[in-house]
Amino acid sequence: MSLKTWVWIGFFVGSTVGQVVPVVFGISMLSGWSFFWSSVGSVLGIWAGYKLGQYLGAE
Repeated sequence: MSLKTWVWIGFFVGSTVGQVVPVVFGISMLSGWSFFWSSVGSVLGIWAGYKLGQYLGAE
């Protein structure tokens, strides 16, 4: 898979996990905290996808 694919996978997984974190603590999925953690998860997911793609030698 290409590096771009790994970055997209990281983005989707990170934003999904980030959006679910507030729900685990009883906060609504449509709250500002959910948006905030989804954004944080997206950035971390993009970084993790990029690093994983580099590690696996994606071009």
